[in-house]
Amino acid sequence: MSPGQRLRLVLVLGSLIAIGPLTIDMYLPALPDIARDLHTTSAAVQLTLTGTLAGLAVGQLLIGPLSDAVGRRAPLLAGVALHIVASVLCVVAPTITTVGVLRLLQGLGVAAASVVATAVVRDLFDGAAFARLFSRLMLVMGVAPILAPTLGSGLLRWSDWRGVFVALAVFGVVLVAVAAFGLPETLPPASRRRGGVGATARVYATLLRDRTFVGLVLVTGLAMAALFAYVAGSSFVFQERYGLDEQQFGLAFGAGAVGLIAATQLNVRLLRRYTPQRILVAALVVGTAAGLVLVAVAATGFGGLASVLASLWVVLGAAGLALPNAPALALTRHGEAAGTASALLGAVQFGVGALAAPLVGALGNGGVAMAAVVAGGMLAALGVLVAVVRPARLGEIAPSAVAVVAH
Repeated sequence: MSPGQRLRLVLVLGSLIAIGPLTIDMYLPALPDIARDLHTTSAAVQLTLTGTLAGLAVGQLLIGPLSDAVGRRAPLLAGVALHIVASVLCVVAPTITTVGVLRLLQGLGVAAASVVATAVVRDLFDGAAFARLFSRLMLVMGVAPILAPTLGSGLLRWSDWRGVFVALAVFGVVLVAVAAFGLPETLPPASRRRGGVGATARVYATLLRDRTFVGLVLVTGLAMAALFAYVAGSSFVFQERYGLDEQQFGLAFGAGAVGLIAATQLNVRLLRRYTPQRILVAALVVGTAAGLVLVAVAATGFGGLASVLASLWVVLGAAGLALPNAPALALTRHGEAAGTASALLGAVQFGVGALAAPLVGALGNGGVAMAAVVAGGMLAALGVLVAVVRPARLGEIAPSAVAVVAH
């Protein structure tokens, strides 16, 4: 593959990767406005985020095996088309229930882009080439959540919340064109997997019988739940309790994402000296402690917004260390079914995360509610790691294997 072709592939796959974080995060600054405009509660608005995450979870379980059976392009184009239709309908949605259903459909469409992008890299590259290309795509995954709320805040300066969904629809149209003309089919018919639903179900059953794998997947999902509790509650806490405007919220949210990205890059250096097991344990201990401090400062008001942001920064940094290592340890146990294992891992990540968003609203949607769910996710992840995974019994894996994921 020539340098020009490789650059074009990176741009296409980067666009596919970016649509997920943009769809999840771009409308976050508008959540209070949606609640007011549709005459509903903040908890009901947060359920629309749950719908997106649920769509991502279910979609990965379905689209992963489907793309192995029929090829990459057809599921991708169909999924992005579904995302476009759902985005357009969100613009005219009359009720919060309608928005929630359409956000579920958006999640299903986004799942196609996420699964296919990863599968295409696996089709075309291995070894060092895979690591280099995947590292570039992971950087896009880190930058997109930073930009998304800021872009959403910018749109809200001249439009209402419906303008965010217009922008998502336009991006989807551009993405369909880019994928249709710039992404060839990478899975030839001879390499497609046969066997249908039964064979897929048997692979999933094998994975679910592996206690250590299941434990590591749950650790990943619970750490992700802590992140999504922050995603779901931060716009209400920062704007309504601490008085930030939409643009200031975008900057505060982006600062947290910077901490998350910095930790994932630090992880690569730490792996030169420490095993992924040790890093994972340390990250969850530190993240749990910081989560408990977050609960204390949110409940007492000690230190104001600065203390809340500092505690959140440490939690996000700990998650940035835990999230690359737990999936890498899990996936190295089932290299013969890496695609299906990845789909299950992604489904649990977003499925457990989907439960965190409405829980924040159910607890009152204030600073203490967000802090409690963030801390609870990290504490539960640490508990599962100790009680189910039992780190001392994990076999050693090559640090380079984790480095690929961590980039």
